[in-house]
Amino acid sequence: QVQLTESGGGLVQAGGSLRVSCAASGRTFSSYAMGWFRQAPGKEREFVATINWNGGNTNYADFVEGRFTISRDNAKNAVYLQMDSLKPEDTAIYYCARAWNQDSSSRVTHYDDWGQGTQVTVSS
Repeated sequence: QVQLTESGGGLVQAGGSLRVSCAASGRTFSSYAMGWFRQAPGKEREFVATINWNGGNTNYADFVEGRFTISRDNAKNAVYLQMDSLKPEDTAIYYCARAWNQDSSSRVTHYDDWGQGTQVTVSS
């Protein structure tokens, strides 16, 4: 099992930027794909972005529209989500998750371990 800890959330004005980070424990971090999901109040958890084990493949939800970038640093056991041009509808708790294998995926069921989340609030 891998423990995941998110950080970097906060309050930002619309049009601003934030970078959220996820620190992972365990020596096998580099063997797995990682993902970012989010959950807004009263809504189901939804896929945001995913990256495969070596960073060579990334995928994003349609609503990202080129505004977010997922990246990872296997030497630091970390994955990041750079969010630019933020909108009020991006307000949510953002979770990082570890996939069960090397391949990236948008499916919640593809992920075994989840962090506690970090709150991102975008004001209008």
